[in-house]
Amino acid sequence: MKNKNNNITFLLAMLLTVTFTANAMQEQEQIEDVVQIAQDTIKSNFKRIKLDGVSAVVGDYVILDSDIEKTLIDLRSQGVSEDDITKCGLLGKLMEDRLYAHQAVQDSLLVSDDEVNATSERQIQSLVGQIGSMDKLLKYYKKDSQEALREDLFKINKLRMLSEKMQQKIIEEIEITPEEVRQFYKKIPKEERPVFGAQLEIAQIVKQPEASEEEKQKVIDKLNKIREDVLVGGSSFKIKAIISSEDEGSRSNGGFYKIKKETNFVKEFKDVAFSLKEGEVSEPFETQFGFHIIYLEKIKGQERDVRHILMAPKISDERLEEARLELEKIRQRILDGELTFAEAALNFSDQKETKYEGGQLRNPQDFSTKFELTKMQPELYNQVRDIKDNEISMPILEVEQQGGAKKYKIMKITNRYDEHVADFAQDYTKIQELALTQKRVDAIQEWMVEHINDTYVSINKDNKDCEFKNNWFKK
Repeated sequence: MKNKNNNITFLLAMLLTVTFTANAMQEQEQIEDVVQIAQDTIKSNFKRIKLDGVSAVVGDYVILDSDIEKTLIDLRSQGVSEDDITKCGLLGKLMEDRLYAHQAVQDSLLVSDDEVNATSERQIQSLVGQIGSMDKLLKYYKKDSQEALREDLFKINKLRMLSEKMQQKIIEEIEITPEEVRQFYKKIPKEERPVFGAQLEIAQIVKQPEASEEEKQKVIDKLNKIREDVLVGGSSFKIKAIISSEDEGSRSNGGFYKIKKETNFVKEFKDVAFSLKEGEVSEPFETQFGFHIIYLEKIKGQERDVRHILMAPKISDERLEEARLELEKIRQRILDGELTFAEAALNFSDQKETKYEGGQLRNPQDFSTKFELTKMQPELYNQVRDIKDNEISMPILEVEQQGGAKKYKIMKITNRYDEHVADFAQDYTKIQELALTQKRVDAIQEWMVEHINDTYVSINKDNKDCEFKNNWFKK
């Protein structure tokens, strides 16, 4: 190794000498020849040194043997069977990720350090919550300090986020026409067509009683007191959220959310969050979940780091009972033929999202009206599993996770589809989704072929027998 380093030092010196004495030489072509020889020799020697302990190089990214081992350990810790993975398969996946990330940088698809750090911090908080303490987490990952753990997570997340940005760019403009869906379906041999599980279409009528004005004012007063404690008394908003917030999704994290204008939060919440300045705490305001106050912790371009406290006014047992009795009367009127379920939903349901569609629920996964039994949310499944065709349930009490608001509803199975082989007309939405997925896969594969050819790739000779799904050896 010492001789190699001496050779490189000599060649660097020669290169510098040639550069600084260029004006004194008469033959420019001779200068260029000497410079090129020096550069090529340095590159050759550096490559031989660098590749010791390196599995592969893709563009600007190096994959160390230890990277493969770390990934393998992580997969084992997640319960992934080693029968499902091979070292070559893992190396191929790591090379794909590096190619995406390399090209993302070339295309100026940048990820800010703040964004990466925020993601890493959320992961650490989640892991600490699962494992029990930071000390246990460091021991589990064999790290000497929090800084070492954060450094590792930063590198992993930066690479992953760049890779995801590149993949999203490849497929973002891909659309599919009805004719392409039809051709996709026709090309599937009958014996290979997918089988879809039993599906249900579900409708509901909801009565959500309102709290009294007195109960609402009690909550507003509590939130104003917390606001005063923070702004005047110097109390920690984070601690107040942990103690007082009724939002189960963020309470343990001090009410923290990272949001953009396109984040899927209710409009009232985003309007207030984006009207605040750093360090401000909002006045109490109301959403469908209850009353909130928001503390704007930090502004990061189009992104806001916020903490919030949610409190829902208590609904009296008397008002809940009134809602249940009203639904019983509505149910009986439907059974007596006075009005249809859809008409009752339009006229009496308190749920704006469904009342104008006859109470019909929409699947949040694909916005269709069909819910596959095996993929249904447990709460919804428990509500409908015993409802027979043409039957209307008795009033069902439901408690919302955010704020704990209570409501009653009656439900009906409007259509039932048994397990069946894919049918073009009946399952068009699902077939369209499969066709679009395949079109995206094809586009990514075409991109991969093109950019492997255009990108510097070097694979250690120890991996020469690997059979990759992509042409990394450029044969």
